[in-house]
Amino acid sequence: MSTVIVFETHSWSEDNDRGIATGWLPGRLSERGRALAAELGQRRRDDGIAAVFTSDQRRAAETAEIAFQGSPVPILHDWRLRECDYGDLNGKPATEVHGERDKYLDTPYPGGESWRQAITRAGGFLADLPSRWDGKRILVIGHVATRWALEHQLDGVPLEELAGADFAWKEGWEFTS
Repeated sequence: MSTVIVFETHSWSEDNDRGIATGWLPGRLSERGRALAAELGQRRRDDGIAAVFTSDQRRAAETAEIAFQGSPVPILHDWRLRECDYGDLNGKPATEVHGERDKYLDTPYPGGESWRQAITRAGGFLADLPSRWDGKRILVIGHVATRWALEHQLDGVPLEELAGADFAWKEGWEFTS
């Protein structure tokens, strides 16, 4: 069997409004983000989701809490689903942090981690899924690094290609592990 993974990014944050790359800082949803989280819940509550997995970072956890408030679907937090740790650049302007992503594919951000390290970390989450969620449909709420891990490890997309592409938001991606 296999696990169907529905991926959604965390909702719009106050840092998104300000053009900040939050990285490993907690972040908070903006008013717009809270409305989008409620929409995510309406979209996914009756989608056959057995469990919601979310990064433990506040903006992702808050997205899950709003989307599934009052729902019997369990929400499980996993630190491995966190965004890439930009180290000294956490909380800096997104143009500064993301302007040279390819430079940090294998070289860690100063005081942080590389994209490949972040993808490997999230891959540990994927390796654990079959032990409990084989044959189920789950929702993962995460970040750029989470989506890249799914695309790289499950679909074989090279990290170099992911780093060079624009992050085009949409209402969910589906993967099979």
